[in-house]
Amino acid sequence: MTEYTDNERPEGNEGQQSSKPLLRNNFILMAISAVLIIVGFILMTGSSSGVDEYNPEIFSQRRIMFGPLLSFIGFVLMAVAIVVKPKSK
Repeated sequence: MTEYTDNERPEGNEGQQSSKPLLRNNFILMAISAVLIIVGFILMTGSSSGVDEYNPEIFSQRRIMFGPLLSFIGFVLMAVAIVVKPKSK
């Protein structure tokens, strides 16, 4: 670790970017993507088929297409929310 005297100490944040890796916009995108993932998993839930009876609802569009697609979009958006850099002023 470097020790500075009073005359050598660097001043402020001139010319430096923010020290925070994630900002408010990143957290908003992460929250939206988490909601999409949860809603996708909720859409995939439902009763199952058993030995006694056959339930054709296990092959509904909601459970095999829309739910997984919504969850996948949520996961992709989560990755984008983590990687995206804020715009410089």
